[in-house]
Amino acid sequence: MTKLSLLAGQINITAMTTADQRDAHVRSVTAKLHQQLTAKPHDLVVLPELSTVDYSRAAFAELSVLAEDLNGPSVKAFGALAKQHNTTIVFGMPRKAEDHYKISQVAVGPDGAVIGCYDKLHICQYGASMEKEYFEKGDHLFSFSVKGIKVAPIICYDIRIPELSRTLALQHGVDLILHSGAYARDESFFSWHDFVVTRALESQIFFLSLNRAGENFGNSTFCPPWTDENTPRTIFSQTNEHFESFELDTAVIDQAREDYTFRKDLLEDYSQLKHQEPELLNQ
Repeated sequence: MTKLSLLAGQINITAMTTADQRDAHVRSVTAKLHQQLTAKPHDLVVLPELSTVDYSRAAFAELSVLAEDLNGPSVKAFGALAKQHNTTIVFGMPRKAEDHYKISQVAVGPDGAVIGCYDKLHICQYGASMEKEYFEKGDHLFSFSVKGIKVAPIICYDIRIPELSRTLALQHGVDLILHSGAYARDESFFSWHDFVVTRALESQIFFLSLNRAGENFGNSTFCPPWTDENTPRTIFSQTNEHFESFELDTAVIDQAREDYTFRKDLLEDYSQLKHQEPELLNQ
């Protein structure tokens, strides 16, 4: 049995087009997190997708200024905060990678150093999203452990592709998926929570789905490995900035898997099953 305290921040992010505006925003966020962590220490802190910048064409047009590498000021600011509070922080930023940009979630550890980063594998180009015009997709998975609980970040549109979460849970033993997004209230917004519940229950893992705050965003959610009318998931504020604390216990995972034997009943290889079609049955 392993326990983990998690702080999730559905934060406000102001419009910006300059590095000075970005840095002022990051100072504001770290000050709020400092206040939260002083009041109650946490093992892990999570922020939304691209949490250092505005999600807009105006901001993306200035990626040459707003994007950073892993030695940039935002990484240093969150690293210093993580070291001060002996915690791990996962935050989103646009990352400079050679001659292009990635949508990245960066993890910094209690020593202030970068643990690693995940680059969004599935770049979204529908509804309010226009990412393929500005970003390149990633090429790797990333997971790490905090207090014995294995954690993996994924980003926004990634949740719509079931193979990613399934691979992390079944092949890499992930207990908690940190799904950070920038979910605007477009035509796909309504279906978002259905994907969260499905990903949590089908793999029997904890699943945090964290949006940014704002009139056009909000409504983050956290789902345990099993949820029903007696075990509800947590839903954040519809639009307001919202910090939520969770206590995760792997005993909850163990109990869900004992009660509902989805994973035990998996066949070893579905690709090897014979496929019957009506015309073959009639021969």
